[in-house]
Amino acid sequence: MDEKRAVVLLSGGLDSSTTLALARREGFGCYALTFLYGQRHQCEIQAARHVAQSLGALEHRVIEIDLGALGGSSLTDATLAVPKDRDELGTATDIPTTYVPARNTVFLSYALAWAEVLGVFDLFIGVNSTDYSGYPDCRAEFIAAYEAMANLATAAAVEGKGRYRVHTPIIEMSKAEIIRAGTELGFDYALTHSCYDPDPQGRSCGRCDSCRLRLKGFAEAGLEDPLPYASRGL
Repeated sequence: MDEKRAVVLLSGGLDSSTTLALARREGFGCYALTFLYGQRHQCEIQAARHVAQSLGALEHRVIEIDLGALGGSSLTDATLAVPKDRDELGTATDIPTTYVPARNTVFLSYALAWAEVLGVFDLFIGVNSTDYSGYPDCRAEFIAAYEAMANLATAAAVEGKGRYRVHTPIIEMSKAEIIRAGTELGFDYALTHSCYDPDPQGRSCGRCDSCRLRLKGFAEAGLEDPLPYASRGL
């Protein structure tokens, strides 16, 4: 029997890397897709390359697009400060400036296009709605709507060649549960990068939402985060 195949969105961060590891555990041969989209934390691209190689991706593509040309996010606009030390970490109702407008919609659309070319009907994305920063495109409602759209918008689906499914294996996990899942699979989190605003040496700041959620997750999992930090204050 041919190996199952999937396209997996891979940023090089903790969540997407664990998602790739879980897809491999499920028996999928994985095509990893990463974006250089104008983000200030471009060191995640090299992390994604290391992760894809470590987890045996069939192919890893890095596609360059310029979401920074549109602005609207502190991750793509250097004039906007990345929020640090937020008291409402993980419980905010206001969407922070690190939200990149329509990012997951754009990324999934590229993944869908590559999947159609490959003849693949499974997509994986590491969205999480438990320990997250309030992004609307990390919710199950968004994923369900996107999956429905994918099966209306593609020749492969309309012609009955298959039905697209968007897998979200970590969507309801806490950060600690995600870390434990990856650790149980033997994944090395030293390969990853999560910080939104690393210093010139590439060290994680320890103060942005992503760093603090990551550090909190490792602490709750009873494990030590292997990455170097400029600060580890929670």
